[in-house]
Amino acid sequence: MTHKHKWIFRPRFRRHAFGWRSATPIKRIREAVSEIKKTARRDECLAAEGAVIFLEKLSPAIELVDSSSGAIGNAVNKAIDDLVPIISGADADDALRDKWLERLWQAVENDHIPYIESLEEYWGELCVTPERASRWADEFINPVRLNWSRDSVRGGHFKGIIACLSCLLKAGRYEEILELVDLVPYKFWPYRVWAVRALKNMGEPGRALRYAEESRGLNDNPHAIARECEDILLSAGMMDEAFERYALQANIKSTYLATFRAIVKKYPHKDKEEIITHLAARTPGEEGKWFAAARSAGLYSKAIELARATPCDPRTLTRAARDTVETEPVFAMEAGLAALYWLVEGYGYDITSLDLWAAYNFTMQAAENCGKKAETLERIQELVRNETFGERFVFKILSRELGLA
Repeated sequence: MTHKHKWIFRPRFRRHAFGWRSATPIKRIREAVSEIKKTARRDECLAAEGAVIFLEKLSPAIELVDSSSGAIGNAVNKAIDDLVPIISGADADDALRDKWLERLWQAVENDHIPYIESLEEYWGELCVTPERASRWADEFINPVRLNWSRDSVRGGHFKGIIACLSCLLKAGRYEEILELVDLVPYKFWPYRVWAVRALKNMGEPGRALRYAEESRGLNDNPHAIARECEDILLSAGMMDEAFERYALQANIKSTYLATFRAIVKKYPHKDKEEIITHLAARTPGEEGKWFAAARSAGLYSKAIELARATPCDPRTLTRAARDTVETEPVFAMEAGLAALYWLVEGYGYDITSLDLWAAYNFTMQAAENCGKKAETLERIQELVRNETFGERFVFKILSRELGLA
C-alpha cells in the first residue's frame, strides 16, 4: 500500500527541480511536511514511508538553491525536526524499519552540499530500540576511531561520527562515548555534547556541567552550550541556579520580547518582574530594549523605568502610548514623553515629522485623559527647548505648537 500511494510532493522534488531562488523550494518543503503530517493522522506507517521518500529526494532537488541567507537550511532543519518523530513513532516491523534506515543513510551519504546532515543527530532515535542502535554503532565505531587516530591523515571526515555518538547514547554505551570523544584532537562542541549527555545519563550532573563549561572554544556556539548546561541543572531540580547562570544565554531569540516569553514559559514559578530585572541587569547598556517585554507583562512602572535608563526605539514607545492611551493613560503619557526624549536626543531610524507628531499627540491625549495636561506640556516644552542634537529637528517641528518660536 505504501508504494501505491500517490504523494503530491513526490514529482515536485526531482533532481535539480529548483533554481537558485529559495522562496519556492521553502514553500514546497512546508507543503510536503504538511502533507506527511496530515497522512500521519490516519496511517502512521504510510506517513513514515512518505517522510523517508521526502528525505531521500530533498537534497538532490535543492542542490542549486542559494543557501547563503540560511533560509533554505533553516527550512530543511525544521522539516527534519518535524519528520523524525513520525518515522521513529511508526508501528513498523523490524524488516521495514531496517530498510528505512538503510535508505536514509544512503541519502546522508549522497548529501553533497550538505543539507540533511542534521539527520545524523537523530540516528539513535530513528533506531528506536537500544539493540538496533548498538548494531549501527558497531558499524560506525571503528571508522570513527580511525578518523581520530594519530596515524590518520588530518583533514579527513567520516560522515558517521555524529550518528555513531547518537547510537551509542541510545544504546546506553556511555563509557564508550567518553572514550571515543577523548580521542578527538581538538575541542569541538558538536562532538563533546554527546559526552555531556552521557555523563548526565550516568547520573553525574556536576561532572557533565564541568565538561560542558570546559568545552567552550573560539568557534563553538555559546548559546548551544548554555542550553545544554541549563538542561542539566533543570533535570537535577536546580531551577534557581539554572535561571541565574544560563536563562538568558540559553533562551536567546530574535527579539528581546521573544526571549522574555521563552524564559517565562520555562520558569513559570519565577515572578515576571524578577525575570525582567534579571535580564536588564545581565545586559548593561541595553535596559531600554526590554521595555516591550515589561509592557507585555503589565509591568508598566518597570517598563517606563527601563525606557528612561538607556535608548529605546521612539516608535516602540509611541505605539505603546497609542495602544494604552485610554486604558493606561499615565503609562501612555510617560511612554510618549520617553519617545519625545529619545527623539530630542537624536535616536530612531529614518524618523519623519509624522513620527514626531504621533509621539506628541498621543502624549498630550494621554495627559488629558489622566488630568495632567498642563504639567505634561511644560515637560515637553522643557525637553524641546533644550534640544542640542544636530539641526534641532524636534524644535523645528514643534516649536510653533509649543509656543517656543
